Amino acid sequence: MRYFIQIAYNGKDFHGWQVQPNANTVQAEMNKALTTYFNQGKIHCVGCGRTDTGVHATDFFLHFDIEQPINEKESAYRLNRILPFTIAVKKIIKVSDTAHSRFDALSRTYEYHLHTSKNPFLLDGSLFYPYPLDLDKMNRACQILFKHSDFTSFSKVHSDAKTNICTIMAAHWKQKDDKIIFTIQADRFLRNMVRAIVGTMLKIGQGKISIEDFEQIILQKDRGKAGKSVDGKALYLTKVEYPAKQ
Repeated sequence: MRYFIQIAYNGKDFHGWQVQPNANTVQAEMNKALTTYFNQGKIHCVGCGRTDTGVHATDFFLHFDIEQPINEKESAYRLNRILPFTIAVKKIIKVSDTAHSRFDALSRTYEYHLHTSKNPFLLDGSLFYPYPLDLDKMNRACQILFKHSDFTSFSKVHSDAKTNICTIMAAHWKQKDDKIIFTIQADRFLRNMVRAIVGTMLKIGQGKISIEDFEQIILQKDRGKAGKSVDGKALYLTKVEYPAKQ
């Protein structure tokens, strides 16, 4: 039997989602908690994607298989008792045996958070960026993203991705008081892609490159032409969408 689990996590203490040797990861914690609680042999869960070191998720899905039906509410409660405070189980959902948390996802949405005034309470989850930015120009650059599908220029070099083709459905910058949030939605994301896009768009906002330069960076398909990746601590996976019936 297959179940989806909806979780949220603070990535500060984790080396990303995916299990790695000699590193603390969200997937490793979930595998350990599921194996301990259900006590039916080692359980290996599969995530809807993988986040990098320090990146957070307010909405993340994973799936796991188990032989017997479970009480979803009771299991969610018990798993929360086992897991560290940095990971929260929000819901467990029974799905078909062929449903897949990664391959069935229709889209994923990320947010990148900046703050422009010194604020000690935002230090761990937002990038302090006290420089003038032309958000109108940055939003006009967002429109360029919709015209393209090959985002090699924003992908981590030597990635194991089979293709660098992505469909971007939404992208925009918004400011509220001294906080600025970049939101982007796509069918899939390359490793480091959002952080590289943000780093490049900050150069647009500061007038260091033009919107035309930005399009040329995309067309050149060269990671070395794009801007530096921004810190992962301010990046959040905020929404994963699936077909209505799983």
